[in-house]
Amino acid sequence: MRRTVLGQFPAGGPRGSRPAEEFAAARRGEGLAAEVVMDLDRDAFLVVVARTSADRTR
Repeated sequence: MRRTVLGQFPAGGPRGSRPAEEFAAARRGEGLAAEVVMDLDRDAFLVVVARTSADRTR
């Protein structure tokens, strides 16, 4: 499955702060199926959406 990254957030944020989750929730409020995944190589949280077939032709 191919995904598009909408945002990247450092994993070492302040305790109790979840900017990636908040960003993803805002995108879901806009109708996007955004989810948060962990990129271990970058030590970051990524907010991603699955690519649609129309996105693949670009």
